[in-house]
Amino acid sequence: MATGRTHRPATRSRGIPEATVARLPLYLRALTALSERSVPTVSSEELAAAAGVNSAKLRKDFSYLGSYGTRGVGYDVEYLVYQISRELGLTQDWPVVIVGIGNLGAALANYGGFASRGFRVAALIDADPTMAGKPVAGIPVQHTDELEKIISDNGVSIGVIATPAGAAQQVCERLVAAGVTSILNFAPTVLSVPDGVDVRKVDLSIELQILAFHEQRKAGEETDAEADVETVVPPVATRAPATGAAGRKGPDGDVPAVMPA
Repeated sequence: MATGRTHRPATRSRGIPEATVARLPLYLRALTALSERSVPTVSSEELAAAAGVNSAKLRKDFSYLGSYGTRGVGYDVEYLVYQISRELGLTQDWPVVIVGIGNLGAALANYGGFASRGFRVAALIDADPTMAGKPVAGIPVQHTDELEKIISDNGVSIGVIATPAGAAQQVCERLVAAGVTSILNFAPTVLSVPDGVDVRKVDLSIELQILAFHEQRKAGEETDAEADVETVVPPVATRAPATGAAGRKGPDGDVPAVMPA
């Protein structure tokens, strides 16, 4: 199997939009689930629903891959798995280094989804000298002093940063200087990188803040709805007691102003 430095995905040269590239992993995940159930073909509507997009967008995305399906039959699941995997560069081995082996870094090292998608964790790196040599997910942690040598020896082009925010930029610069050209950043900070280096940021706190916004909005809508219900309830009519001749009370209640003949 080829290593990460022998090939780069051709999505840019082929003119595939970034939005389409971002959806390809969603399609691949849905297709892989179908493949595991031995489903031979799938319609665009079924696959779109499984991936959480609309079918028109899916068909447009697949047209960039040169895959149009068969009318009345749909798409061949196994061929699409191969086609998307090839486009994403997953038909080869991608060695990855994880820098920062705290709680998050250790969790990432133990994540089984990397290997199943063609990403091999080549090394775990941490600045704490007491961590050196300790196995995490079966891989001994190495000190940051060895970072450049590790990247060179393993042909690494993808780095994962899981350090505290204050150390992330310096780690990023060392990774880039050593030859890393793609970075997945879990540190809660914005990284500055030169042209030709791709950065994807994952900030769980930002995602939670977005969810909090939606929860607050839903709570506000419920409050507004309750207020609207209260405003449409008609007030109960009250009648002031009559006075004078028209308001005399007899033994059986009010006496009408004009008695019936």
